[in-house]
Amino acid sequence: MKKLFSIAMLVVVGCYQLSAQELYMPRNIKAAYQKGTRSMNGNPGANYWQNHGRYTMDIKVDAESKVVSGQEEIVYSNNSSDTLKTLAIRFVNNLHKPTSPRGGAVSEDFLTTGLNISSFSVDGETYKVDSKNWGTVGNVRLKKPLNPKSKTTVKISWDYPLSKESGREGQIDPNSFFVAYSYPRISVYDDYNGWDRIPHTDRAEFYNDFNDYVFSVKAPKNYVVYATGDFLNPDEVLQPEISARLKKSYNTDGVVNIATADELKNGKVTAQKDWNTWKFKADHIPDVTFALSNHYVWDGGSVVVDAKTGRRASAQAAYNPTTGKDFLNSVKYNINALAWFSNNWPGIPYPYAKSIAFQGFADMEYPMMVNDSNFGDPVFAQLVQDHEVAHTYFPFFMGINETRYAYMDEGWATTFEYLIGIAEHGKQAADNFYKKFRVNSYINDKSAEEDQPVISMSDQVSGAGYGNNSYGKASLSYLALKDMLGDDLFKKALHHYMNTWNGKHPIPWDYFNSMNTGSGQNLNWFFQNWFFTNNYLDLAIGKTEISSGKATFVIKNIGGFAIPFDILVTDTEGKTETIHKTPAVWKVNQKEFTMTITTNRKIKSIALDNGIYVDATPNDNVYTVR
Repeated sequence: MKKLFSIAMLVVVGCYQLSAQELYMPRNIKAAYQKGTRSMNGNPGANYWQNHGRYTMDIKVDAESKVVSGQEEIVYSNNSSDTLKTLAIRFVNNLHKPTSPRGGAVSEDFLTTGLNISSFSVDGETYKVDSKNWGTVGNVRLKKPLNPKSKTTVKISWDYPLSKESGREGQIDPNSFFVAYSYPRISVYDDYNGWDRIPHTDRAEFYNDFNDYVFSVKAPKNYVVYATGDFLNPDEVLQPEISARLKKSYNTDGVVNIATADELKNGKVTAQKDWNTWKFKADHIPDVTFALSNHYVWDGGSVVVDAKTGRRASAQAAYNPTTGKDFLNSVKYNINALAWFSNNWPGIPYPYAKSIAFQGFADMEYPMMVNDSNFGDPVFAQLVQDHEVAHTYFPFFMGINETRYAYMDEGWATTFEYLIGIAEHGKQAADNFYKKFRVNSYINDKSAEEDQPVISMSDQVSGAGYGNNSYGKASLSYLALKDMLGDDLFKKALHHYMNTWNGKHPIPWDYFNSMNTGSGQNLNWFFQNWFFTNNYLDLAIGKTEISSGKATFVIKNIGGFAIPFDILVTDTEGKTETIHKTPAVWKVNQKEFTMTITTNRKIKSIALDNGIYVDATPNDNVYTVR
């Protein structure tokens, strides 16, 4: 296309000039780098370590009493250089206890008595553990300290009631249950904070070690169990026709109806024993979860997620045929998402064997599973499912500490949700959705809470500020960096970060340093701008001078964020040229720069279009020649 205008840009250098700089680090993070567990080149340090558990669990769900009970053995490896005198035991479901901290009021149906530990031993020695007054984290003082580079074996017997009101877990209906965070686990002990003892709240998310799991779920006759991990014994617990359909779905591009409503109703799905024990296995994964129902229909299919090896992943859905109309196409959505994420963004093959969408209420991700609502809107339902499946990469492929740094995973899931949305529904629809749900409420609320630095610990930011930092602002930063680097270099840097830290515990500074190394650039000025400031989104056109054949104007960055934007120059004949500027224009001076356009056309107006970077004061984004 012939250019209507020739352009020159003058960056006004003044007191806001920035040079290469160090990013702020809290003292505990600095100490980790000094100890060599993390490296300024973005790699795990020479002294990096993380602890590990090998969990063997037998769990039972009583569909009548709604009680989950189990026995587990944890072989726990202390790979640190520290001597551990206590074990921190985390049980997220204690959130339902009346005494647990929450962000707001709950109904009586949400409340339960919480965890009951009936037996606890370490290396065969019995401990008297009273979990009655535990919150979401309890402490057990060891009789014999656990030395560095050594192991211990912990055995626990426990039970707890499923809450009647389902949130991220609990009773979906009287005969359908989503059983998440269902076992006591040893909390994370890491190199920058020691034991993770932050109490869990209803808003916070999770931080777990990468563990190995072998587990069974004992469920009543006619209840189908859906779970994280490889399904080890389908022929034992399913009737032959159902097992055959499940196996067929593993290699089918289309949708297989594995179990229908009539088959479930007539006892033609599970083995007809009073109880069936379903067995699963998953290695090097942050968590396992499961769900069960005696009337949810079951669909399945699969898709190639790794073109080089031909590896396929199973895509499944379980839903109420009466109330789950959104889920009729859930397997198709799942197949599309697994293939798109594997081949486009992030462009890393889906790392697990399956993905199951289960109809519930939480709109929440779990390893290999999502618990999603029925919205009555297929387009929105697909976008939500895309978002939750995207979480496979962040936080599960990457062991993010979501409790402290939610923006490290929610921001990426929001970014991938937007990018796949463009492919599915077109850019305008994706832009409209993104602005409506991710940016508008943030930028239109001018309270100070909205402008807290993204680097703020997520568990210390309240109200809408939590959601805006974690989802919208973080996602905008990732998309801005993509715009500035270009797709190829951005993907190279992103893959460097992901390949370096998958299966480990990256923190924000590891992301910053890895992206610097992966891109071959010092991007600290950009990270400083987006993560460590009280900036917001607001551009304006300042002083403008138009004379014969030339227009000179100032673009002011009032809000401060280094965002991409378009300049729309329209002449008196109604012809408009769009000039795109990447965030790189803000590298030297983050407050303003001056542009000059040379043209033989008569300019009518100059406007700024921020796109999804919704402007706080759009009225000053247009200059009209009078």
